[in-house]
Amino acid sequence: MSQQTARHPIAMKKVVYQIPGMEAAVVRRDEPYNTTGADPLTMDRYYPSDAAPGARLPAVVVVLGYPPRTPNPLGCQFKEMEWSVSWGQLIAASSLAAIFYTNREPESDLRTLLHHLRANAESLGIDEHRIGLFATSGNAPLALSILMEEGRLLKCAALCYPLTLDLGGATAVAEAARQWGFVNAAAGKSVGDLPHDLPLLIARAGQDEFPHLNETLDRFLAESLARNLPVTFVNHADAPHAFDLVHDSETTREIIRQILRFLQFHLQAERASCKSAGLS
Repeated sequence: MSQQTARHPIAMKKVVYQIPGMEAAVVRRDEPYNTTGADPLTMDRYYPSDAAPGARLPAVVVVLGYPPRTPNPLGCQFKEMEWSVSWGQLIAASSLAAIFYTNREPESDLRTLLHHLRANAESLGIDEHRIGLFATSGNAPLALSILMEEGRLLKCAALCYPLTLDLGGATAVAEAARQWGFVNAAAGKSVGDLPHDLPLLIARAGQDEFPHLNETLDRFLAESLARNLPVTFVNHADAPHAFDLVHDSETTREIIRQILRFLQFHLQAERASCKSAGLS
């Protein structure tokens, strides 16, 4: 049986929104970013098809908070899922670079990837001063942890239907991590550990079926607003978990557009400001 036919059906689903020309994105596949183990860890980089030679683009790193499993229940690597491919194309069609990657140890490997991107930014065509994170579901606790550690080096983060933090004695995130296998990297942390000036976008699935996810998320949002963090919040009232894959509606497509606009605004705004001032 081929890898294609062996894939789990969820790995074959594309995002329900498309941009004209997105499939023309230039993709650099399976490039090593860490060669210290028996097998190199690799990344796929998506670039706009019309990127100028030598351009250094803002980049979005799509966070992977799950370690590899054997056998792989998806039948393919995370970066090879159609979800990943279509999001990579959408981000590239929005004039940004997108990075998907493999891992062994989610926390340390994400740090290594970010260090690799910054250290090799010129040869990779990436602006090391304009890197943001995008994370969904159980990948979000790792994204939050990295924001707490490296927020001064990042420009923004977008979190979709995310698991977040166990606050006020709650245990829902820890329980979900045990059940589903993601790394609860922000365990024991609070909203107060997040950078006070780093823009966040939170997209909530109003009909999320995962136990206590929205209860936990609502507490996270309330605490973030109480601290006046720069949070952009959108609630997809009728949608389930993973609505970008399974809820084919104009509301879903508008929220995806909003996520892309958020990333564009916060990753491109500084450069646009410099150009308008004649500084580039």
